[in-house]
Parts: sequence; structure tokens; C-alpha cells
Amino acid sequence: MAFMAVLESDLRALSTEARRRYPGVKDGAEHAILKLRTLSNPSEIGHNEDILRIFLMACEVKTVKISVIGLSCLQKLISHDAVAPSALKEILSTLKDHADMADESIQLKTLQTILIILQSRLLPENEDDMAQALGICLRLLENVRSSDSVRNTAAATFRQAVALIFDHVVGAESLPAGKFSSGSQISRTSSVTGDVNRSINFSESLEQDFLSGGSSLMRENLSKAGKLGLRLLEDLTALAAGGSATWLWVSSLPRTFALDILEFILSNYAVMFRALVSYEQVLRHQICSLLMTSLRTNAEHEGEVGEPYFRRLVLRSVAHIIRLYSSSLTTECEVFLSMLVKVTYLDLPLWHRILVLELLRGFCVEARTLRILFQNFDMNPKNTNIVENMVKALAHVVSSVQVQDTSEESLAAVAGMFSSKAKGVEWSLDNDASNAAVIVASEAHAITLAVEGLLGVVFTVATLTDEAVDVGELESPRCDSDIQANFLGKTAVLCISMVDSLWLTTLDALSFILSRSQGEAIILEILKGYQAFTQACGVLRAVEPLNSFLASLCKFTIYIPNEAEKRSGMHSPGSKRSEPLVDQKDSIVLTPKNVQALRTLFNIAHRLHNVLGPSWVLVLETLAALDLAIHSPHATTQEVSSSVPKLTRDFSGQYSDFHILSSLNSQLFESSALMHISAVKSLLSALSQLSHQSMHGTLSSFGQPSSQKIGSIRFSVERMISILVNNLHRVEPLWDLVVGHFLELAENSDQHLRNLALDALDQSICAVLGSDQFQVAHSRGNDMETTPTELQALECVVISPLRVLYFSTQSIDVRIGSLKILLHVLERHGDKLQYSWLDILEMLRSVSNASEKDLVTLGFQSLRVIMNDGLSTIPVDCLQVCIDVTGAYSAQKTELNISLTAVGLLWTTIDFIAKGPLHENSEEKETEQTDGKKGEEGSLNISSKFNGQSPLNVVDRDKLLFSVFSLLQKLGSDERPEVRNSAVRTLFQILGSHGQKLSKSMWEDCLWNYVFPILDRSSHMAATSSKDEWQGKELGTRGGKAVHMLIHHSRNTAQKQWDETLVLVLGGIARLLRSFFPFLRSLRNFWSGWESLLLFVKNSSLNGSKEVTLAAINCLQTTVLSHSPKGNLPLPYLKSVLDVYEIVLQNSSNYGSNAAGKVRQEILHGLAELYVHAQQMFDSAMYTQLLTVMHLALGQAKISSDNVEAESGHVLQEQRSILEILPQLCPTEQLSSMWILLLRELLRYFPTSHSPSQTEESEINKATSNDLIPENQKMTRPEIPNGIGFVSSNKTEALLPSLSFAEKLVPVLVDLFLQAPLVEKYIMFPEVVQGLRRCMTTRRDKPDGAIWRLAVEGFNRILVDDISRLGMNSGPDSSISRPTRIRIWKEVADVCEIFLVSYCGRALPSNSLSAVELVADESLEMTFLNVLGDKVLKSQIDAPADVIFFLP
Repeated sequence: MAFMAVLESDLRALSTEARRRYPGVKDGAEHAILKLRTLSNPSEIGHNEDILRIFLMACEVKTVKISVIGLSCLQKLISHDAVAPSALKEILSTLKDHADMADESIQLKTLQTILIILQSRLLPENEDDMAQALGICLRLLENVRSSDSVRNTAAATFRQAVALIFDHVVGAESLPAGKFSSGSQISRTSSVTGDVNRSINFSESLEQDFLSGGSSLMRENLSKAGKLGLRLLEDLTALAAGGSATWLWVSSLPRTFALDILEFILSNYAVMFRALVSYEQVLRHQICSLLMTSLRTNAEHEGEVGEPYFRRLVLRSVAHIIRLYSSSLTTECEVFLSMLVKVTYLDLPLWHRILVLELLRGFCVEARTLRILFQNFDMNPKNTNIVENMVKALAHVVSSVQVQDTSEESLAAVAGMFSSKAKGVEWSLDNDASNAAVIVASEAHAITLAVEGLLGVVFTVATLTDEAVDVGELESPRCDSDIQANFLGKTAVLCISMVDSLWLTTLDALSFILSRSQGEAIILEILKGYQAFTQACGVLRAVEPLNSFLASLCKFTIYIPNEAEKRSGMHSPGSKRSEPLVDQKDSIVLTPKNVQALRTLFNIAHRLHNVLGPSWVLVLETLAALDLAIHSPHATTQEVSSSVPKLTRDFSGQYSDFHILSSLNSQLFESSALMHISAVKSLLSALSQLSHQSMHGTLSSFGQPSSQKIGSIRFSVERMISILVNNLHRVEPLWDLVVGHFLELAENSDQHLRNLALDALDQSICAVLGSDQFQVAHSRGNDMETTPTELQALECVVISPLRVLYFSTQSIDVRIGSLKILLHVLERHGDKLQYSWLDILEMLRSVSNASEKDLVTLGFQSLRVIMNDGLSTIPVDCLQVCIDVTGAYSAQKTELNISLTAVGLLWTTIDFIAKGPLHENSEEKETEQTDGKKGEEGSLNISSKFNGQSPLNVVDRDKLLFSVFSLLQKLGSDERPEVRNSAVRTLFQILGSHGQKLSKSMWEDCLWNYVFPILDRSSHMAATSSKDEWQGKELGTRGGKAVHMLIHHSRNTAQKQWDETLVLVLGGIARLLRSFFPFLRSLRNFWSGWESLLLFVKNSSLNGSKEVTLAAINCLQTTVLSHSPKGNLPLPYLKSVLDVYEIVLQNSSNYGSNAAGKVRQEILHGLAELYVHAQQMFDSAMYTQLLTVMHLALGQAKISSDNVEAESGHVLQEQRSILEILPQLCPTEQLSSMWILLLRELLRYFPTSHSPSQTEESEINKATSNDLIPENQKMTRPEIPNGIGFVSSNKTEALLPSLSFAEKLVPVLVDLFLQAPLVEKYIMFPEVVQGLRRCMTTRRDKPDGAIWRLAVEGFNRILVDDISRLGMNSGPDSSISRPTRIRIWKEVADVCEIFLVSYCGRALPSNSLSAVELVADESLEMTFLNVLGDKVLKSQIDAPADVIFFLP
């Protein structure tokens, strides 16, 4: 109802305005008000003409105010559909009249009303009405008297009317509104990439029709509205061509305006031209003809046709036709494009060429347009390669800057335009710029458009390639599967065709502009183009374009002059840059362009890592140069000015750049873990190829290694290692590629490269063995029931290069390097190895045969690691090989210390075997323990698993033990004394340490196969070896003569050295007998072995050296002393030892005096120890034999002693030994009768009597002594084995001892006599007193001698002891017979008489003794008298009276 109120208000205003001058209008208005009040809605108004009539009447007045009110009310009525269609003609007539009015407001109201009519349901469907309506607009437009606002409004109204008319056509023809509308020109963004992306989104709706051509939508019949629109189109075309209209009510119209309307129609109503044949015919024959004529440049254009705006409209219209209708107007579009391309080559005004370039740029940045053009023309053999020609034209514009005088200024302006665009700021000249600056700017604008067009082509190719990937026609470069080239899809075929056709021209232009540009924005934009196109080539497998773009890009990354360039620069006398080149030898400068290019290269490599393939070489060459720059101390960035003092420069920027580039460099190879395996192989192959290229040029013309080449090789090697480390989870297929190159590099003649290869191989092997899969496998080793074949193969493959490297090269340092690697592997990861031990051990075995000391040393270090730390992880079946290899190192002749240490490792092996895993064999255990001596036989019984190894069974363990024993036995015959001695020691130490764990059968094998054979072998070698003296190692020369190292006399012959070995063997046998004699006695045929040992001792006494004899004696002695106290030594063994001692003493005269004495001393001490420890086992015969041996020793000592020594009064060593052992030979209680033998034997060594009567008396006493023994203790001579007659009857003259020995023997005999049992003591009392008497008689001949004094003291002790015993017992013992006591006292009386009165009492010359000696002698005599007087005579003795009479 608001509309009704507003309308009534307008009628009142109209009535008021017409009240005075136009009463008819006033009355009509009032009548209309009344009529209006009767109506309820606008539709009722439309049926009532009275209201409309009053407004038309008001317009007929043609006064401004009333006409304005009338036109306003008409607009309201039309807007609210309150006007009947039948009134249209009258309204149009009224508007036509008002259009002729001169008032501007009326004209504007008229145009406004026309537009409202066209927008309402009153839209004229009749051609005449429509022509009249449009004619009103055109009349106001072409009226020269119209103001600018009116003309502009008329133009806008006409444009809007045209749009409404064709909208109505679209609706009337049932066409899809807006589906094929391209709209206005796409605005430019801040980058070409943005323009391409926007064009894709903008033209997405056109895709299907562009591909199909839209032929299925074409129809010939037109509706009434369609025909009206067609007539309008035809007239507009004619007016644009400069002709006249046939339908529109206008005679002429500005061509520019008509062309603008046509451009509007072409751009917004493409659906009509695509669907309606009549429209398409007008487009083809009239509009295209118009545009072709307008495009011609071979004729002068006058008026508005030659103006830039008209040219712009023509070009825009052509652009719309090309964008929207190229599929149906192929020929016309081909002509258009050819003409446009031709313009770029003609010498036309810059503004004209710039307009064309803008058009071409637009085509290039619109991906769909460029796609359709390429499909319709370049891919059609019948048509011209339009897109290719466009690109060449753009490239021509870019390259034309080379011939311009203002090229530098133009390029700087181009950089400025790109920079402004990147910032979103429109680039512009200063207001006061000169004409030259304007020309430069125009040229720069043209070049900018050309560059953007080329980049548009590049990004379009990249975009279409991505689309092909998205739809599945192409594989993504990042897919995990092995990428296979498959170009069956339409988009894929299109992309590859575009690349093949355009890449070369595009690359030339872009590389040129990039090389000449310095602005950051343009560089970044071009590098984006490089990246996009290169990535597209990679996805499309376009190898040649890919490599070309990569090579071009790499030229802008970094430049390092090679050696030849450096020398040529330094030696060129006319060079303008001679000064910098002097400083240039290692200087590397990175510009911002270099840095950005490097980043672009990294982006490409990351994006295309799976598809680069052989193209990796180009990338890697650049990265190698970058790596050299990063590590160069002279590398800088361009920001550091050379004029700034070195100490004040800020290097943070350049270090930041280098740090980023270094990080990117590393990340590229670290990301290889994400690549497909084929891509990783390609990368490794490229690294290998780069290294090969550098190896061929390693030596410069000066013969020195080129640092640049070495750097490239080092880079390749380091990156190979990085790839390997980052792909440990799939190392198998990569290993051969990596290691194969390292092995090849190790054969290079350059030492640096060989070392580099060896270090790389070391790192690679350790990295693989330290990987997770080996860690996991090692941790699961105890739980794995089956052999993991894959892990086994991998481990063998990883270790095999060391073997290959060692055996394939003749270079000593390479072999050394391979052994060092092996040593590192064993030290770090030996515990993880499981399957490659045989290869490792065989390699070490071969090293042991090398003649180079360094090789053998390194090989042995590895073996020592294995034997000390790795035995627990080595498989059981490899232990035998370990032993054999250790034996090989023991036997090698290169380094003595290694042989000695290797022998020690055999002991380590035995310890491990003895303590290691063993299956318990219960049956064998029971068999071996039949004797019940479980503690003695104790074989190994360890059944649990040990460190993950499979347990050994008894048979395997025994084989290993015997293998070690066999090696030690062989080494025991080595020609080197140190080695064989060490082997002998080790063998017996092993047996001594682990003998309790050996079974009987093993002990029997050890004795008969190893112990006694090594004794026989050593004995044979000692007997047959040379006695020639050795010369020590030559140390130098003096006076022309060689100077040799001194060798000790005890080992300066081969025989002496073998004697030393034999001594060690005997010592080892002694240790075994001491430790295991009871167990060994239980072995079969042990007695025969014992006899062979005794035989050796006998033979050694005849033929051996002193050391050997002593060692043999000690062997027997040790056995006896160790086991006789425990009762473990049977009597036959003890007797056999005594027999051997006796034989040895008999043969002791074969040695020199010193040696024989030492042997006799050893035997004597041994006898004493033997008797002390085994005295409970001795019987009378054995004790007698003991005395016989002692007597024999003294006899041999007397015979072999020097007469001068004997006469000089010295006591022989043998005699001293006897004196030392006599106190230990006291007979036991069961051998009390042996006291008589012992004392009588000792008395024989006292001085003999020179008086015949005394000698006869002594014999009588000795003969009758048995009568004095009580009946219960009497023993006949036959009952005394080897009786005293045997002891004393042989060689009497030779056995007469010296006074020196008798002198030492006197106190010993007295001590023994006092210890004797009572019965034996009184039996021997007379004989002992007689012996002392003989000693006293020496006073006459040697008054200064000590023997008579000792005899006197001994005699005093005997008497005092006897008197003391009588006092204690209150008389003589009842067991002693009276005759015996009488005989004793008689002998005492004789001694007193002889000593005091007879021989000893004769007067001596006064000068024979000194005063001190005389006083001492007198004191001794007084003591003797005091004993007789105070002790004997005052005591109650049972001596006869006649005896007492003789006592003083």
C-alpha cells in the first residue's frame, strides 16, 4: 500500500504544479486521485488507463517540471508492473519526443525510463518497438548537442540494453545461461604463477565444451527474440565496420563504440555463437572479417581506426574469439594468431607491439586457452604450429634486447617492474621523465610481457602435467612404486608434445634473461619457471629437456674455475682482470643469484628424486662444487665488499647462506630414505659416475692432484656413505653399488684416493653391522631356531669386500687398510657376526703367510680380538678353524712376538673350550668313573648354553683339545727357541690347569701322542744339534769389522738351546706327575711310560748336559716328594728312583768337575728329602742302598776333585752337602739297627791310625762287637742287605778322606751318636771313642789343626752324656751287658793315656804355636782333665779298678 500512497502523493504534486497554467492536467490529476482510492493493488491500476493517461498528458505539456513528474511516475508504474503492454507504443512515442528536448534532466530521465522498460515485462518483442527504444538511446548518443553526461549515460544505457536483449535471447532459446561466458579480461596478479592458477579456476567451466567443440548444441531455427538479437548483432557489426545500420534507427555510430559493444557481446554471450547457427555465421563471416581487416598493418589507418584504443578493442575482440571460439573457428583463429605473431617481428610503434604482447601473454598464462590452441593447431598436422610460433615470437622479443643500445637500462627497468609487481605496486615513471626514459620503459614493458608470456607457457606445462598426475594419467614423482612411463592419456600426450615443441626456445630465452638480470624478483620468478618446467619434464620422462634445463640451471648456481682456467688467467698478459686472478686461485664468491639457483636446484632434486635417473649427474656436479665452496676458507658471498677491512667485515650473512646451503645439501641425501629403491640406485650410479669422471682427471698438467677433482671424489664418497647410512633398512640392493665403487677407488694410483676409499669402506661396513636389523638379530639369537637366510646373505655380502680387497690387490698399503678395517669391525661389531666367520678366518689364515711384517701384525691383532673377546659368539663349527689360524700365526716366521702371543692364544682357546658349553654324556661319564675316583677324573659337565652358542658335545670338545695339543707339539719342534719353549710351557700349563677335566682316554692319548713324543723329539734334537757357537745379530761395523750382539754362553749354540727346551719339557712332566700322579698310575701302560722316563734320566746322565740331568732328577724328585707323604707312591716307584740315582752317580764322572759336583749335590739333597718324606716306606735294604749312594757320591767327588784343592784343606761341595743332609738321615725306629751302619760308615772318614797295634786292635774290636749286642737285637751279615762290607771294601785307598772333611764330620757324628738308641749307642761307643782317639792323635803332626780339638770336645760331650745318664738311672742300664761297659771304659782309658801321655803328650817346639794357641790348648786340656776328674771319677761309675787306675 506504500506504492499507492506514493503515487497519490505524486498526483497531488502534479495537480499543484499544473494548477495555474494547465487546468486540464490539474483536473485529470484530481480525478486520478479519486480513481486511485478505489483501487487496491498495482495490477488494477494496469487495467485502468485513467491513471496512466494523466501521466502521459503531463508529459505532453513538455515543461521540465511537469515532464519530470510525469516521467518519474511512469517509471514507478512500469517498475511495479502497473502498465499494460498495449501502452508501450504510446510510452515509447512520448519518450522519443522527450529525447528531442534540450533539457539535460529530461534526457537523463528519458534514458532511465528506457532502461526500466527493458528491464520490465514491457521488454519489446516487436522489432520496431525495440528499434525505437534503442534508437532513442543512439540518438542521444550521436547528438552533438548532448552533454557528456547524457552521451555517457546513453552509451551505458545502450550497453545495458544490449545485455538485456541478449539475456532475453539466451532465455528464449533455452540456452544454458552463463555456462560459456568468459566474462571480462582476467586481472593480473603479483606473479605469473598466480595468473596461471587463476586462469585455471576461471575457465574450469569451459573445459568440457572446449574439448568436444560444442557441435551437438548447434541449431538453426530462431525464436522471435533470437531473430531480434541477430538483427541487432548484424547492425552493430556493420556500424563497427564503418557502414550503416539496417534495423537500428541510426545513420552512423562511432566505430569504437560499436566495436566495444561487439567485444562485450563476444566475451559474455559465447553460448549463442556456440549454439545458434545464424549467430555463428555472423561471427564467422562478418565479425571475423571485420577484425581481420582491422588487424592489417600494411595500410595506413586514418581517424579512430588508427588510434590505440581502437587497436586495443580490436585485439581484445580477437582475443575473445581465440579464447572462446578457436575450436569452431579454427581457420579464422589461425589467421588471427599468425597476424599477431607477425606483429612482434614488424617495426611498429611500441604501443602497438605492447598491445599484441599483452594479448599473447594472456594466452600463455591461461592454461586452458593454451591447451586448446596447442591441441587445435600444433597437434594437428594440417595446421600451423601456432603455440610454437607464439613462443618463438616472445623469445625474439626477449633476445632483441641484445642489440639495443639501451639494453642495460632496459634490463634494469624490467627488474624494477618485476620487483614492483612482486610488492603489489604498479610500476610507473616519474612525471618529469624524459622521452628517452619513456622509450626505455616501453621497451622494458615489452620485454616484461614477453618474459611473463614465456613463464606462462612454462607454468602452463607444469600445471597440465600436475593435472595429468591428478587424473591418473601420469605417476607422481613421489610415489613409492617404481615409476613406469605411460603416456596414453590425452593430457599426458599433450604435455609431452608441448615440452618437445617448446623447451628449446623457452630455455634459450629464459637462460638469456636470467644471465643478464640482477633483480631479486625477476630472478626468483625465472627460477620458479625453471623449477616448474624441469619438474614437468621429470614427470614426463623428457630426458633431453630435463637435462638441458638442469644444465642451464647449474650454470647459474656456482662457478669454480678449473686448473686450466686459473693458469690461463694468471698467464694472460693482456687480461683486464689480471689482478683479481692472482687472488683467485681458491676464491669462490656466491652471488644472490647463485644462492637462489642452488635453492631451486635443491627443490627440483627433492621433487624429482624418483625420476631424475641419469640426470642426477648434472645435479651432483653442482653439489660437489658447492661442497667444495662450503669447505673452502676463501669462499664468500657477494654482500661482503672487498673495500671493507677484513677485520671489520660481518660474515654472519654469508655464513648463514653457507649454513643453509650445507643443510640443504645434507638433507637431500638424508631424504634418500624416502626415495624408491630404483631412484636410490640411480643416485648412487650418478655419484659413481661423477667420481669416475673426476678420477680420469685427477692429475693436472703439473703432475699434482687437482684439489677440485679430489674434492669431487671426496664428495661422491661421502654422499654414498650418507645414502647408505640413511638406507640401512634396505641396504641389500644398494651395497654392491656402493662398495663396488669403493673397491675400484682403492685400486687408484693416488694415495689420497686409496685412503679415502678405505675409510669409506670402513664406515660403510661398520654402519651396516651397527644397524638395527643386526642389533635385533643379535638380541634374538638365542631364540632363533632356524637360520635367517636373508641376514646370513647380507652379513656375508657386507664382509666379503674385505676379502676381495685383500686378495685382488698387490698394493701393500691397500692390504694394510683392508686389515685395519677388519680389525675395526671385529672390535666394534664382532659380537654381532654369525655367518661370516669362515671367510674372516680364512682371510686371516692367508695373512699369516705374508712376508710383510705390517700385514702379519694387523692380521694377528684381528685374530687376538677374536680369540680374546669373540670366542663366545663364534659358531661351534668355526672353533676348529680358529685354532688352525692361531696355529698358522704361531708358526709364521715374520715376527717372533706374534708367534709367542699366538701360542698364548691357544691357551685362551683351551680355557674357553674347557669352560664352554658341553652336552653331558652320561654313559661315557659312568664308564670313565669306574674306579670311583670322581674327584680325580672330573670331566667337564656343563650342559647349559653359553653365550648363545650351540653346545659342544664331548667328541667335538676332545677334537678341539687334541687339535690344540697337536699344534703345540709341532711348535715344540720349531727351530726358534723362544717359540718352541713357549709352546712347551703352554702345553704343560694347559694340561696342568685342565687335567682334572680330562678323561682317562684323553690322558692316555695326551701321554703317548704328545707328552712323551715331545720329550723324545727334544732329546733327539738336543743330541744331534750343532755345537757351533752362534753369532748375535749384527749391530753395525767398527773399524771395518762387523759388530754383533753378545749372546750368553749358556745359549750360544743350537744344542744349548735345545737343552733349555728339554729342561722345560722335563719341568712340565714334573708338574703333571706332581698334580696327577695318582690318577695317571691308573692309566694303562703307565709303568712303561715311567720306565721310559727313568731311561731318559739314565741316558741324560751319560750324554746330556748338566741342566738336563738336573731337570730330569728334579722331575723324579718332585714326584716322589709330592706323593710319598700321602701314601700315593708305591714302593716300586720309590725303589726305581733310588736305582736311577745310583746309576747317575756312577756316571757322574762323565761330566766336568763342576757339573758332576752339581749333579751329585742335587742327588744328595734329593736323597735327604726323599728319605725325610718317605722314611716310613724304607726298609733295611733301601736304607743300606741310600748309604751306598751317599758313599758312592763321596767316592766320585774324591776321584773327580782336584788334588790341589784337596790338599789345600777345602771341603768339597759334595762333602758339604753330605754334612748338611746327615742330620736328616737318622734311621727310624723300625730301622734302629741301621744306626750301626750309619755310624760305622761315617767313622770310615776319620783319620786312620798309623800304629799297627792300634789297627789290629781296631779290627779285633770290630770283629767282636757283635758279641756285645743283646740276643734280641743281633743280626747276622747275610741279614743286612748290601752289608757294610760292600760299603767299605771297594777302593779303600781312594776313599781316604782329607782332614778337612773329617774336621767337619766330627761334631756331626757326635750329634748323631748322641741321638742313637741306647743299645746301638753302646754297641758303637767303643768304635766312636776309637775314631775320636784317631782324630786326637793328629795333634802330634798338626798341633795347629782343629780336628784334634773338635775330637776332644766331642769326647767330653760323650762322657758327660754317659755319666749324666748313669746319674739319672742310678747306675748302668740293665740292658747293657757288663763286658760291654768294661770295654767302653777301657777305650776311655786308652784315649786318656794317648791324648795326655803318649803321642799327643810329647813335647813340641816352643815356636810352633802362638801364645794364644798355647793358652787355648792348655784350657782345652784342663777342660778334658776336669771332665775326667769332676764328672767321671767323682761319679759312681762301673769301671774296673785297673781302668780307674789308668785314668788321671
